[in-house]
Amino acid sequence: MSLLEKIKSKEASIAVIGLGYVGLPLAFEFAKKVTVIGFDINKEKIEGYKNGIDVTGEVGEKLKNTSIFFTSNEEDLKQSKFFIVSVPTPINSDKTPDLRPVRGASEIVGRNMTPGSIVVYESTVYPGLTEEICVPILEKVSGLKCGVDFKIGYSPERINPGDKVHTVTKIKKVVSGMDEETLDIIAGVYELIVEAGVYRAESIKVAEAAKVIENAQRDINIAFVNELSIIFNMMGIDTKAVLKAAGTKWNFLNFTPGLVGGHCIGVDPYYLTYKAEELGYHPEVILSGRRINDRMGKYIAENTVKMLIKADRPVKGSRVLIMGFTFKENVPDTRNTRVIDIVKELNEYGIEVYITDPVADKDEAFREYGIEIKELDSIEGVDAIILAVSHKIYEGINLEDLKSKYRNGSYVLIDVKGMFEREYAEELGYLYWRL
Repeated sequence: MSLLEKIKSKEASIAVIGLGYVGLPLAFEFAKKVTVIGFDINKEKIEGYKNGIDVTGEVGEKLKNTSIFFTSNEEDLKQSKFFIVSVPTPINSDKTPDLRPVRGASEIVGRNMTPGSIVVYESTVYPGLTEEICVPILEKVSGLKCGVDFKIGYSPERINPGDKVHTVTKIKKVVSGMDEETLDIIAGVYELIVEAGVYRAESIKVAEAAKVIENAQRDINIAFVNELSIIFNMMGIDTKAVLKAAGTKWNFLNFTPGLVGGHCIGVDPYYLTYKAEELGYHPEVILSGRRINDRMGKYIAENTVKMLIKADRPVKGSRVLIMGFTFKENVPDTRNTRVIDIVKELNEYGIEVYITDPVADKDEAFREYGIEIKELDSIEGVDAIILAVSHKIYEGINLEDLKSKYRNGSYVLIDVKGMFEREYAEELGYLYWRL
């Protein structure tokens, strides 16, 4: 009986290592069909999952009814033959890959896998990393030989956090394996849950490259409209109006300016550029896009200062309310949020910053940044408001009521994502600015 057949009959289990925004939904879907071990080194997170508490918000209340065996004890992984590694791949302060999570996960798997196992990596990496970095770790720790005692594959995650339409089962899954036999098994496993089907990449490196360029492409496109926003602002032209007009052409790509954070778009391009530079090539376009996007928080803060001056408010000692702190809309995750860049730059000007976000994980924000997220009702007497994240909950904001948060009758409103209509805001007396 093949490993795939054993998994289908529940004689063998699937182990998902890393239960964040990628791993948890994946484990949840697999658990509807087969036996699943969900492993994470964060004991507090595991206890929360056992109690049906989904800190990611990706599964929600349904987590209470899952059959996933949650554990932070790595020895429980010995029961599995099919391992899926879905740990984050962040970057260091110098923009180089931080491989500690994927190395650590490889060591854990290596210590607990047995002959006949298959290890599949979902973490976004540069082409070649799975075979060049992960395999030697697996071999060293396990004492087993890749290609003889165990096999490997790569299937890049494509989950879009907060997106309730394009979920793990609805997105075509790219799969790859070190040989045809392994590829068949990996494809068969993912076909158990992915309704959109799977795409068999011709090699592990191709699958790794496909993933990293998906995010690099999006990053570059956002950088382009961010740069347009800077140019049009200097010209006194409304960027949103320009994009709306240009968007009437059938083949115009509809990207909007904004902050680019999170664990993918703002990070993954650096994995590709790191490998390129290691090979002696300095990427121009990719790094240029990264520089533009990394500067946008500072740019927004600078324009907030200009608007305060325009409103005849003293900059030093001003009070600014930032609404939204997560890395993107409708998710609680604050890690790698670029809103923090706005905060730091405003602080440099001696501005007092208050932050509210009804969606954000408040404990995480304090742990990661020392930021205390306050309730909106507790904040008043501000000189400017920055609507930084376009949470759906903010769509119902009444601009007339929002004026009660200000002092001295000067209503500076920085609408980063253009949630409000400029004309209406200005009719109400707001000094309005947006990207």
